[in-house]
Amino acid sequence: MIEDVVAWVLLAAVAAYACAGGTDYGAGFWDLVAGGTVRGRRPRWLIDHAMEPVWETNNVWLVFVLVIMWTGFPVLFQTVFTAMWLPLALAAVGLVLRGAGFALRKPTRSLARRRVYGAAFAVSSLLTPFFLGAAVGGLATGRVAPGTEASADAWSSGTSVIAGLLTISATAFLGAVFLTADARRFDAADLVGYFRLRAWCSLGALAVLAAVGLVVTRDEARYVHDGLTSGIGLALVLTSVACALATAVLLHRTLTGWARVTAIASVALVVLAWGLAQRPYLIPTSLTVSEAAGAPTTLRWLMLVTLVATVLVGPLLFLLYRLDTRGTLQPLTDTDLDPRRASADREREVP
Repeated sequence: MIEDVVAWVLLAAVAAYACAGGTDYGAGFWDLVAGGTVRGRRPRWLIDHAMEPVWETNNVWLVFVLVIMWTGFPVLFQTVFTAMWLPLALAAVGLVLRGAGFALRKPTRSLARRRVYGAAFAVSSLLTPFFLGAAVGGLATGRVAPGTEASADAWSSGTSVIAGLLTISATAFLGAVFLTADARRFDAADLVGYFRLRAWCSLGALAVLAAVGLVVTRDEARYVHDGLTSGIGLALVLTSVACALATAVLLHRTLTGWARVTAIASVALVVLAWGLAQRPYLIPTSLTVSEAAGAPTTLRWLMLVTLVATVLVGPLLFLLYRLDTRGTLQPLTDTDLDPRRASADREREVP
């Protein structure tokens, strides 16, 4: 049925945002804990250079998720944004502050203002994924259903807190893995070991939180818990664990290119496992895919637009990510932007 196809597309878009956007949030997390001005100068230098070419692009996946929810599953969209308006509003504010902080801190000459913008970027990189994860955890508990009014009870359970912390840890893991690869690409040998250690630490935090989450969800989100601990959900979770362990080994051997692939796979597989664990519900156990779906004509047009967008935008996004990971895209420096140098270069080009 067409609504099932749209639901799979929505799940794939969520997984894409978890990986692409999660990497950016993870870089912001390590920016936050990098230390003071002197101690954190080198890590923040790498974070700026690594993120600059693609940081705005990753929000395309979030827009894609929202469009599919709003158009394809209007009941789901209304329910989620009514019951979870506060954590989602806080996440949206974090997105705006994060983008503004990252964009403004580098060109700002005042040290005090750079610290303010840097703090806005770093703190928002922590809070935004937490509130997004808390909202997902709240949905898994079954406390939200069509018609549910907004309340703190909908997203303040133990499952919500664990889901928020797991989201932060997953972004930190992705960010550290990619920054290790970027450190190698920029020939920053000291930062390779720096971020590799942090990738291992965040992986350990993920393991602890996942173990706690299994206990918490058994009581508060039993439907999702059962789906994750049996059948295809369990198979995907175990495959994700294998990919995470492979990432740790690959980082030890400094095979950072393959480490990025396995890190992405580990996070994407968990998202897919979570979605499959909820079948046939979009909100366990009150709203199924068929109940939430829009009109068949709307769904058909949505799939057509999705196909066109995939054909037109997909290859360009792939090319952008490919060029960035190969180090082809480099930000302009102050020297590049100096009009006097540009004028001198033009004069030298004149025969």
